[in-house]
Amino acid sequence: MSITSTQRRSGVLRTFSIAAVLLASLCTGLSHAQTRTLDTAKGPVKIESTPQRVVTLDEGALDLVLALGIQPVGTVATRGAEGVSEYLKDKAGAVTIVGSTREPNLEAILRTKPDLILASEFISDQTYALLSRVAPTVIPRTSSMSDWRERAREYASAMDKAEQADQLIARFDERAASLAQRLPEALSVSLLRWNPQGPILMSNKVFAGQILRQLGLETPELAGQLGNKPHSDTLSLENLSRADADWLLVATLNPQGEETLQQASRQPAFTRLEAVKNGQMATVDGQLWSSGSGVIAAERLLDDVERILLTQ
Repeated sequence: MSITSTQRRSGVLRTFSIAAVLLASLCTGLSHAQTRTLDTAKGPVKIESTPQRVVTLDEGALDLVLALGIQPVGTVATRGAEGVSEYLKDKAGAVTIVGSTREPNLEAILRTKPDLILASEFISDQTYALLSRVAPTVIPRTSSMSDWRERAREYASAMDKAEQADQLIARFDERAASLAQRLPEALSVSLLRWNPQGPILMSNKVFAGQILRQLGLETPELAGQLGNKPHSDTLSLENLSRADADWLLVATLNPQGEETLQQASRQPAFTRLEAVKNGQMATVDGQLWSSGSGVIAAERLLDDVERILLTQ
């Protein structure tokens, strides 16, 4: 049965009503603390100086919040899972899941009573309008394909933690520079995510691609020709050579993708890849390498690069 326009309007009005009730209860308890104004993708947003109840609707925002030692009251599930990424589980603890990046659960968010919401450009205008009635909602001016440091700094500024974020980023940059000096020159690395439908090549502009380039590692030509697309279309086995490199890093997000990879690995088109012939293929965490972003993720990527490229 299709949802009628009347039902949709009723659902929106119901959500507005819940928001109004909770917002009223929150406002009665607010102090007259000094507010700051932050420039965001949706224009100026006024924020309490020290938010205490933060909801993150972006994986990079969750990463940064946890890196700063802040425990969010709500966050979204990572791609291909029902909870947060494995690499963040220890720090995130039993945080409340409030939907996904593209489809946040408004009622679940309301129940967390947030005083700051860190979102992404993937939420709809209607969702943003609803969220901003509940708490200051920040969508960075930078996109998910922009320099991950600048995006992290925008989220940090919303929490009045820009200086602390700069220190974390500077420490990462120092470590990355040291690792880059130890890597072989002109070494190329290809990052593939193997989905149930087949492999896709990740752009060198996505978070992991930015880290690889910062380390001085080269990527396949195709990875730099994708414009603002985060990855290529699904590659047929016949075209898999376009993703070949000195090293092949392969990520999966689910058992179906793993099964498809195992089947493909027995095909001649796969075994003819230079990286495979030379024994220079490694599997990596799909959540971290193809969906992660932020200071903690950046450090974990360096761990993987060091382990794979320098110890094998």
